[in-house]
Amino acid sequence: MKLKVVGCGDAFGSGGRGNSCYHVETDGHVATLDFGASSLVQMHRFGIDSSGFHQVFISHLHGDHFGGLPFLLLDGQFVHRRTTPLTIIGPPGTKVRLDAAMEVLFPKMASNDWRFDFEVKEVEPGSTSRHGPLTLTTAQVIHASGAPSTALRITDGKRTLAFSGDTEWTDALLPIADGADLFICECFAFAGSPHGHMAYETIAAKRAALGAKHILLTHMGDEMWARRGEVDQTHFTVAEDGLELSI
Repeated sequence: MKLKVVGCGDAFGSGGRGNSCYHVETDGHVATLDFGASSLVQMHRFGIDSSGFHQVFISHLHGDHFGGLPFLLLDGQFVHRRTTPLTIIGPPGTKVRLDAAMEVLFPKMASNDWRFDFEVKEVEPGSTSRHGPLTLTTAQVIHASGAPSTALRITDGKRTLAFSGDTEWTDALLPIADGADLFICECFAFAGSPHGHMAYETIAAKRAALGAKHILLTHMGDEMWARRGEVDQTHFTVAEDGLELSI
């Protein structure tokens, strides 16, 4: 399993980083975790084929995590002329929110006669489901988004990748991260208890309980980004746009 960080920034582009998006490849199957508003731009920046992946797994329905989907769909329709089917997998409410976003950004877009097959699958928090070669497990976390916000855990049977999504600390993260080869963990602040988010000091204190083999810190605000040199590099890696990891 290979991971490329397409975007690891917060909603505000702190540090000039793109919105949440992680490109995952395993045995020729390609997916992304999240597809934030800037994701298509970032894919072009890094030379990633935006028509070549099969699935988008969405953690929650904030624009910096799913807002790039209308642009991705139009790119597949008119620019790259996608032929690969696309499945968007997200929490309950994903289809309604995506339809609304398409109508706001590009009126009548949802009525397109699409040249490629795409569907939206909604999965209940706390469920496990199969999507091609990947098994997805989700857990509801603490982050107000007008719909359930979730942490994600995907496995191809050989390697396991976990993702906190956006959340303040919750024990719901423990089974998601436990034993994962890599846990992508949001880390908005260095210290304190930011509303709806986590701080590095909390994550470091919970590291052993999380049980992941390694933790990738992401979604950093300006303060956390400025203090990234203080991170324990034995157990944590600080995410940067364009970072590539073998899991």
